[in-house]
Amino acid sequence: MFIDKAKIKIRAGNGGNGAVAFHREKYIASGGPDGGDGGKGGDVVFMVDDNLSTLADFRYKRKYCAKNGNDGQGSRKNGRKGEDLIIRVPRGTVIRECESGAVMSDMSSDEPFVAAKGGKGGWGNSHFATATRQTPRFAKDGMPGEEWEVTLELKLLADVGLLGFPNVGKSSFISVVSQAKPIIADYHFTTITPVLGVVSMGEGSSFVIADIPGLIEGASEGVGLGHEFLRHVERCRMLLHIVDVAGSEGRDPIEDFEKINLELKRFNPELADRPQIVAGNKIDLATDEQRERFKEYIESKGLEYFEMCAPILEGTKEVINAVAAKLATLPAVKKYESEEIPLEVIMKKKNTGFEIVVDDGIYYIEAPWLVPIINKTDMNDYESLQYFQRVLTSSGIIDALREKGIEEGDTVNIYDLEFDFVN
Repeated sequence: MFIDKAKIKIRAGNGGNGAVAFHREKYIASGGPDGGDGGKGGDVVFMVDDNLSTLADFRYKRKYCAKNGNDGQGSRKNGRKGEDLIIRVPRGTVIRECESGAVMSDMSSDEPFVAAKGGKGGWGNSHFATATRQTPRFAKDGMPGEEWEVTLELKLLADVGLLGFPNVGKSSFISVVSQAKPIIADYHFTTITPVLGVVSMGEGSSFVIADIPGLIEGASEGVGLGHEFLRHVERCRMLLHIVDVAGSEGRDPIEDFEKINLELKRFNPELADRPQIVAGNKIDLATDEQRERFKEYIESKGLEYFEMCAPILEGTKEVINAVAAKLATLPAVKKYESEEIPLEVIMKKKNTGFEIVVDDGIYYIEAPWLVPIINKTDMNDYESLQYFQRVLTSSGIIDALREKGIEEGDTVNIYDLEFDFVN
């Protein structure tokens, strides 16, 4: 079954807790603190797998969690790092944060993407020894891992998108110009999944063509199969529109052409401006008048037009040569740029509860929901710091610190972030 959209929850591993321990050795009466640090939690990492062609693996499993880091131990033994969780997806999968719709990554290259970072391990008590506090009996808990709800959307990576009503000959065309072997039969919706084929133009030169199935009138509103597959046209550098010029199913080829282009425009206005070549198929069944009428109409729109009879290869070479020539003038396949998830969304999605513990003059803040905000805050950027200050104020943390008696210049610790308090 072809599945090209899925929604899943991902959670990175929590960092292990630091250990409270003291050195014990024969003839040493009072050893110092030697608690080890907790291990870092595992990351959730997406990787491209070219053996996958759909998102069917995500149909039933919806939650993916990486391993937590192990706790620290005595003798300054640090906990083991949590194992990363590798999630494999087809090439061309776009990962978005659910609520904001922000693009987290476009999995079009072989580069792995860390979607959720594991929490850092907590410090053992050996880190907290000072000249005045030689036997600290506390350690830090590990930081929680990031957690997101994401949508996975497969958008095929193809140079050319084949358009046209069912049964106009798209499958026949792709089967004779590439190594793709779609099912071909004389009835509607023979092709129910997108078919990719590589067209070779000689040594070192080729392009990918995709048969986008089921585009009919009303597809942009969910009629037929087109609504499910229109998204796969979005990446295509150009479109090849195949029309049954003979009107062998009782339809008018000009109306067919207009209806398909209208559906593209309704779904995404940018598609209406995508470079397009038109191929009139089934010329063996058409009259001279039909062929001339359709040719004049297409050329009047300033589009390149070719005639062919795909099953017997008549005219297909000319079409492919024209497509290759057009591609040579066009930019590369569209890649979606990563976007920042709004901090407002991060705050809204998390429980904004917190706890403040004062120890040896340091104000420790425990607030798991702050972790992704800290990760995305640039401490060297003034505006970013200003926003972080507003988050602390709006969540009530600043007021709570004042109630605890904090004074200007006192140290505030939020996980691994330390700063001096300023009124």
